Amino acid sequence: MGRKQTDGGVASGTQPWIRYRSRIDSETVRSYLLGVSGVIGFLILWHLLSLTQPDIVLPSPIAVGERFVDELLSGDMTTALQQSMMHWLPGTIVGTALGVGAGVILGWSRTADQITAPVVRILRPIPPLAMIGFAIAWFGINHVGAAFIIALGAFWINFYATYGGVESVSDDLIDVGRTLGVNGNLATIRTIVIPSALPEILTGIRTGIGRCWMLVVAAEIFGVPGIGREIQRASTNLLVDRVIAYILVLSLMFLVVDTLFRVGQRRALRWRA
Repeated sequence: MGRKQTDGGVASGTQPWIRYRSRIDSETVRSYLLGVSGVIGFLILWHLLSLTQPDIVLPSPIAVGERFVDELLSGDMTTALQQSMMHWLPGTIVGTALGVGAGVILGWSRTADQITAPVVRILRPIPPLAMIGFAIAWFGINHVGAAFIIALGAFWINFYATYGGVESVSDDLIDVGRTLGVNGNLATIRTIVIPSALPEILTGIRTGIGRCWMLVVAAEIFGVPGIGREIQRASTNLLVDRVIAYILVLSLMFLVVDTLFRVGQRRALRWRA
């Protein structure tokens, strides 16, 4: 009798969990199906529109797919992607690190914020593309100059996201931490401020990653080799299918990086649940 009651209790206790997992799985499947149907619908619409235009204006999805495969098999696409990664990766890392660091400092220290506020307000409206001339003069036409442009774009996004997250940390939460023995600025920032602002910080990093992929094309305008230069060359020669093929490379790379980052973001914020 005792064993049967125990088994029945376990079974009845697991039934809600099984129903919950089943609901989550069905929602995931439904989400994927809707996403796939959206992509198929987009491709159908694209194909129908391409029938009304010459290939030089809007090539069909099939033509773009063939061009994509040709560029991939020839090695040109892989080479261009590797070249772009040589300035996208360091630019994104440096800009993100500096932006998050500055956001934490200025968001926490009122004195530092007041000292730097005029300079920040002057520099913030300047678009990264306006700094291309400085990039060429300071670093030359190379990967370092392109990484500089990308880092600028990553810096401001991460700075304001982190600044807002740190500034919005509740004073009551800080008081509770001090009551529990968390004293000193560094200890408070490490154990209270950063964990509390982590959702905003991670959102800024994720947004900055996407922005940096957009800046890859702009950073390569002045001749740095990579995907952006290939797009520019194809545009000059009116090879629209090649332009779209390389744009798809940027989209796919962003999709891969964003998906991996979302997985890490969920794990980093799991404790909040």
